[in-house]
Amino acid sequence: MRNIIILAAIMAILGTFMAREADRMTSQQAQTKAKPAEKSKSLNAFASMQPPQRAQATAGRSVTIPRDRRGHFQTEGSVDGRRIDFMVDTGASAIALNESSAARVGVYPRPDDYTAHVSTANGTVKAARTRLRRVSIGGLEVRDVDALVLPDTALSENLLGLSFLSKLKRYEFAGGKLVMEQ
Repeated sequence: MRNIIILAAIMAILGTFMAREADRMTSQQAQTKAKPAEKSKSLNAFASMQPPQRAQATAGRSVTIPRDRRGHFQTEGSVDGRRIDFMVDTGASAIALNESSAARVGVYPRPDDYTAHVSTANGTVKAARTRLRRVSIGGLEVRDVDALVLPDTALSENLLGLSFLSKLKRYEFAGGKLVMEQ
């Protein structure tokens, strides 16, 4: 179990790194293609300020999340009734929260809780294991979900990983959207 959690944290961090690189490459391509320089600057500023999409509930217990401009599935959710933003990451074995977000939802790991060693592109990072009582996305709710808390410097976006997704009936990518069903 410990190895799975460590692998999940590694995948979460690598996913975040890859997302940043994709953003950087997309921004460079947009600047190259845009004719006036001012236009590309304002478009990039708008794209970076775009809020996460709210999951759209459909018939039954199904939620659809549209792909954002970067090609990611960003959504609003809640942990134990408190609002939090997530990027869906099917390569992450567990939910990964940065310390700031964890504190907003009432999770405060002690320094000696950081026992999981996670290897990232920037070196090894310690993470704290935790269990979230209730995680909700749209109308879907999952209880007792494994998660990791990482330092803010190691994780800029919270990741919704397989510890949530695997408890659903199904999830699939269809027509540029992520569909989750419980």
